[in-house]
Amino acid sequence: MKTLPPYPTSSVPDKNQVYLPREDTFLLLKAARRVIVPGDTVLEVGTGSGYIAAHIHPDFLTVATDINPHAVLLTKSRGVQVIRTDLTAGLKKVFSLVLFNPPYLPTLPDERIEDWLEHALDGGENGRDTVLQFCTVVKDVLSDSGRILVLISSLQKFRECEELFANTGYFFSVIESEMMDDGETLRIYQLTQK
Repeated sequence: MKTLPPYPTSSVPDKNQVYLPREDTFLLLKAARRVIVPGDTVLEVGTGSGYIAAHIHPDFLTVATDINPHAVLLTKSRGVQVIRTDLTAGLKKVFSLVLFNPPYLPTLPDERIEDWLEHALDGGENGRDTVLQFCTVVKDVLSDSGRILVLISSLQKFRECEELFANTGYFFSVIESEMMDDGETLRIYQLTQK
């Protein structure tokens, strides 16, 4: 079980405590721009810097969430409507497109560092803990015909993630894939409810 770091005392975000845009960010944004359709309402869960939410076309209602107060402050400074919460807790709005770049680094308990940035990276021992939690709660804010785009890394083992999707009630397909220089592969999965 992750414990939350201390709440910051300043209203200025510490960018060293926020997951800043990287290859996975850009891949998820590319996929989102490809699948978004007129009339979509968009939720980005775990927005980090707010880069994706800020770069969705302004014609779309876009809301972001993050548990990290530094991420919330930084995202708000980009002009994005952002809510500080754990994944989707407390949200009542139903969205037609949900985006999620989860913490996915496999992390053993003795490897954990109790700071906000680590909270954005730590995917549990197999890298899939947060994905499983997300898949069980996102249904509460997803429209019946809604779509989810979730980024998955080869570090999490694609086959096990696909079984997780199926076991939590989703059809899935891979809509984007990219290999990193270090050999890691990133995939964007589109999920729809069974």
